[in-house]
Amino acid sequence: MGIKKNLLNGAGIVSLLFIASLVYHCKNGKTESDYFNPEILATHFNGEQFVGSETCLECHADIYTTHLETAHYNTSAIADSATVKGSFKGGANILDLKDVSFEMRQERDTLFQYTTIKNRNVDIPPSKFDIVIGSGVKGQSYLTWENDELFQMQTSYYTPLDNWVNSPSFPTYSYTRPIGDACLKCHMTFATNKNTGPGNQYHKEQIVYGVDCERCHRPSAKHVAYHRNNPSAEAAKYMLKLETLSRQQRLDACAQCHSGLRQELLKGTPFSFVVGEDLKKYSQNYNAAPVDNSKLDVHGNQYGLLTSSECFKQTATMDCTTCHDPHKNQRGNAVYFNQKCMECHTTDSVVCTVETSQINEMGNNCIACHMPKMPSRSMTVELDENSPETPFYVRTHLIGVYSQQKK
Repeated sequence: MGIKKNLLNGAGIVSLLFIASLVYHCKNGKTESDYFNPEILATHFNGEQFVGSETCLECHADIYTTHLETAHYNTSAIADSATVKGSFKGGANILDLKDVSFEMRQERDTLFQYTTIKNRNVDIPPSKFDIVIGSGVKGQSYLTWENDELFQMQTSYYTPLDNWVNSPSFPTYSYTRPIGDACLKCHMTFATNKNTGPGNQYHKEQIVYGVDCERCHRPSAKHVAYHRNNPSAEAAKYMLKLETLSRQQRLDACAQCHSGLRQELLKGTPFSFVVGEDLKKYSQNYNAAPVDNSKLDVHGNQYGLLTSSECFKQTATMDCTTCHDPHKNQRGNAVYFNQKCMECHTTDSVVCTVETSQINEMGNNCIACHMPKMPSRSMTVELDENSPETPFYVRTHLIGVYSQQKK
């Protein structure tokens, strides 16, 4: 009898353990499932799925970590006190223009732009800072949601003065600008517009911020899922290998954003193109014919300037990554870029004709002389109600010999 009772008790304990284990796995099985099937952030028009650059961390930690410091990665973000560089402190939070003034306020964890129209008694609801556009190297602009419609706010941040300014190309009266795909495509990895044509209505939950890994390496859900399920696999699966692309395909990866506005859509939306395809089948500038180099603006058309340079024309291999590593923040690293110049222009093949005093003044810096900073005609800001438009200075990618006045 005692043996039978012990057997029954043992069976009961086993059953309880089995039930407890079953309940635990039912409740916690999702964790394992999520790992092997990463969360889908958005789906590209070609059916491929974005899972975010954080999924790259576990296998590519070094590249992921340095990429976080790049202007590409930080070119858009959710707006908060950490990402918005402008001041919300009294006395430094005012932008005063001819017909309107703005006051930036922080209310708990939320940032607002309050608008006052001069000489008019009109109540304008505050605009919430929702999205940051720009890494802050030269400045930032800000976007606000009105339901599912996206607008650019009138106040921007100008880094050289550490101050608020009128947003580029905005008038001096109260104004908001609808934001379409053509504006977002160079600051986000992906966004889904609710309109079949141009519009500013978006699916908020399907925005991938910053220019991250998947913008250049394509949506990577299949790649991540495969390698998490096959950790011993060494060959990259379901991933675009940039070294297998032609020079023009590699250039197109950068040209999608760095070749002018490309406002003439030929196929899909500004987010339809993926690296490895033929960019000219998707979009082009209104003036697709060759133009005078002097008409290529230094802001946004680095591709056109570079491909017009003799350095580019006289080699079959030079592309953007010849000098730039998109995984690292190399801004201001003159030594690195000068070394890149000297890989082709050795002291045996090139003699600098500039006087020694000028060479010393320029710090023996090839870039300062042959790729000087120039004012942009397309990117200007109005600092206050009395100032003329002030251009952003951007380093030209038209590599050449410039007069002393342009250095």
